[in-house]
Amino acid sequence: MKKRSEAGVTTANFEDLIGLGNHSVRKTYHAELATTIEQLEAERNHYKWLFDNALHGIFQASLEGQLVDANPAMAHLCGYADQQHLRQQVPDLRQLFETPASYALLVSLLQDRGLVRGYETRIRRADGELRDVALNVLLKDENGVPLVEACIQDVTERVQDQRNLRQLNEILESRVDARTAELTRLNDQLRLEITEREQIEQQLHVAVQAAELANQSKDKYLAAASHDLLQPMNAARLLVAALLERDIGPQENHLVGRVHMALEGAEQLLTDLLDIARLDQNGVQPDPMDFSLNCLFETLQAEFQPLAAEAGLQLRVRSADLVIHSDMRLLLRILRNLLTNAVRYTTEGRVLLGYRREGDQLSLQVWDSGDGIPANRLEDIFQAFQQLECHSQGERKGVGLGLAIVERIAGVLQHPINVSSRPGRGSMFSVTVPLVANPQAAVLPAGELTPVLDSLEGSQCLVIDNDENILVSMHTLLTQWGATVTLAEDQAQALAACAGGYKPDVILADYHLNNQQVGTDAIAAVRALLGEIPAMLITADRSDSARRHYREQGLPMLNKPVKPGKLRALLTHLLMG
Repeated sequence: MKKRSEAGVTTANFEDLIGLGNHSVRKTYHAELATTIEQLEAERNHYKWLFDNALHGIFQASLEGQLVDANPAMAHLCGYADQQHLRQQVPDLRQLFETPASYALLVSLLQDRGLVRGYETRIRRADGELRDVALNVLLKDENGVPLVEACIQDVTERVQDQRNLRQLNEILESRVDARTAELTRLNDQLRLEITEREQIEQQLHVAVQAAELANQSKDKYLAAASHDLLQPMNAARLLVAALLERDIGPQENHLVGRVHMALEGAEQLLTDLLDIARLDQNGVQPDPMDFSLNCLFETLQAEFQPLAAEAGLQLRVRSADLVIHSDMRLLLRILRNLLTNAVRYTTEGRVLLGYRREGDQLSLQVWDSGDGIPANRLEDIFQAFQQLECHSQGERKGVGLGLAIVERIAGVLQHPINVSSRPGRGSMFSVTVPLVANPQAAVLPAGELTPVLDSLEGSQCLVIDNDENILVSMHTLLTQWGATVTLAEDQAQALAACAGGYKPDVILADYHLNNQQVGTDAIAAVRALLGEIPAMLITADRSDSARRHYREQGLPMLNKPVKPGKLRALLTHLLMG
């Protein structure tokens, strides 16, 4: 019988089981194992080199403070020749810290977080010198034993620089305090020497406080003034207009005409003063829209043609079918002031209202053939209460606010103003406005209507106003124009008048009525009772918020003191519409 070996059966031993059963296999794995060991040794040597040659100190210690290992930089930082000397002299790491509590706090933070960065403290070197250091510390588990591994950096110079900077700041602050004290002492001496100046300063302080209080109530005062002052003036204007249309004799007509002129001058002055105050207080907010240049110029032509004719001047208007973008009410005020000056200060010749296209802008221009303005006075004319000597001779015309208002309104609208003049030949004022490239339907705001005079014979007018003088004046004027007038002081009286079957053709209402009532509510109440009736507002409230409210209600508006021509034109327009 053959043996197992002879029969091809191989007996396995331990070397076979671990893969080293023959010479070739042992040779192959031995080479790989040797290579791996060499790589590990090289890596260990690399890390050891980094450890030994690091610029910052590195150490390892137990939680109790026993120093396990340290690199040369750590020994050098602590003032020892090498790490062996360090371990011999400092077996307990807590000896290095300025106080044992510093190391205890570090260990507590480390146990809580596992990693602490930027921990700053102070260590004591071998020679007893204290150094400021910053540590980055890691809590490491080494075979179940917690170890503290840390990288430590000497930051003494930085900390010293910070201390020096604080000291320098303290020195500077002390110098500033000393200088301040010296200046205070000098100021005290100065106040003692000039008691009269103190009294003046006190008076100025009181005056400033009074001015501030006055400025705070200025808006309320202006609102009250624009109503309370314009109310009686409006009543007087309406009565004078009624007298002018009556045949009361040449002498009486002359006197009434003089009263009419005086009222117009007072109205213009008051309006200018109120407007300049609102502009200075930024109380004017523009409401821009697209509108027709023809509508704008036609309104101005209808208003100024009679004035120019009365002054013996020729008014020429050159317009075009163009659409511009601006606040029509404010732009009208600019052009009205320019035309008023042109007519006022031109003794003979003509006044021209025209335009010139400048790319996507339109220059609206007012030319006159008056005395002209010297070149060195072109800027002065836009200052408030400034009038040229040649314009103020003889009868005084205004107080010099017209162009100041023009400049301020132009600033609000962001429309450039230009002026050119030749003494003895005349002047040209212009305002530049945006031109609408692709205009849609442009509308004319309510209240800016071209006067069209017609008879009011037989029309029924309901007048609502809380001022008795204005009710009397309106009744007199409207009755003289042929209308039948019903008067009411508030909403309740207006509704009572309409309860018996009376239905007016048009409603004329003041905005501010008694007991906090407003005319828009009174108009709405009458319309709710009788249906849609044409209506208009006559008010002394010139605020932007009020104007927006009127526009939202779709109600045309005239400012007090109302011009009879405009009143009649608007009434005709409403009755014909």
